Amino acid sequence: MSRPDAARDFIAAAGWGAAENAPLAGDASNRSYRRLTAADGSTAVLMDAPPETGEDVRPFLAIARHLTALGLSAPAILKADEDAGFLLLEDLGDELFTRVVEAHPDKEEELYAAAVDLLAGLHRHPAPDSLQAYDAPRLAELAALPWHWYRIGCGEDAADASEFRQELEEIVRTLADDTSALALRDFHAANLVWLPDREGPARVGLLDFQDAMSAHPVYDLVSLLEDARRDVPEKIRTAMSERYMEKTGLEPDEFEAAAAILGAQRALRILGVFARLSLHYGKTQYIPLIPRVWDHLQRDLGHPALARIRELVLRDLPEPTAERLSRMEAQCGTIPSL
Repeated sequence: MSRPDAARDFIAAAGWGAAENAPLAGDASNRSYRRLTAADGSTAVLMDAPPETGEDVRPFLAIARHLTALGLSAPAILKADEDAGFLLLEDLGDELFTRVVEAHPDKEEELYAAAVDLLAGLHRHPAPDSLQAYDAPRLAELAALPWHWYRIGCGEDAADASEFRQELEEIVRTLADDTSALALRDFHAANLVWLPDREGPARVGLLDFQDAMSAHPVYDLVSLLEDARRDVPEKIRTAMSERYMEKTGLEPDEFEAAAAILGAQRALRILGVFARLSLHYGKTQYIPLIPRVWDHLQRDLGHPALARIRELVLRDLPEPTAERLSRMEAQCGTIPSL
């Protein structure tokens, strides 16, 4: 049976066979989404995650149920076929933080404060035991991606990242060795939905959390404030960092070191991922985001704890100049995977 036919059968079995459907914007994975609209105007979202492409809906289901049990607004699961890779989900709507803030700039601080309060509350609960730990070796491994993909995109040969990985592992173990919190790992404005009719942390709808791991509590806050897709004003960054520290009791020195280390790690990982998505998968839309990520990286590398990492990054990774980004775009979809 073809994938479209299987999807139609799944939708019909869920009682939505007569609904109109239209595509929704996807993410960087092989998943796709469609909004179903019934005759009475009610809506739901179909997630199509083909197992043959390596997708697995089970992690999404597990985290969604965990978040819902904590009173948070993950999409309710209306129907699931785990083996086939189909989910029918509650439709949280289109009021993404990015859209709300663009239309109503005066609401930016309110939205970000709600997201920070959600994180502070979430971090009072231990991460599920079933999650993999985003520990020092894994952080270092993923931060090393640009030594291959980003360098190739900039027109250079791939380089050995072993010295960098060793240095970063040691720094994480010394200053950010905590994997107690549930990290959704893609916690940013384009994945958060404003639900003002709900109360407290439930006003923040959560999307795209299937890659969650147990990680340092500061990781998702850094993801929110060092957003690859939009500039977060400095006054918001400062106010939200202080808000999180006040609500969690983290000391400023501890917070600042962890935020810089995890911010640099995250920026490096994103540089590698964006380059790979462009070079291997032909997704050119990620190239214009690279300079912002590079700026985040340079800011984080200014922390004294990262002095040696800064030396290695500046030695090995070229600045994303317009010429280099043009070269990367010209290679899109032409580089085989590792």
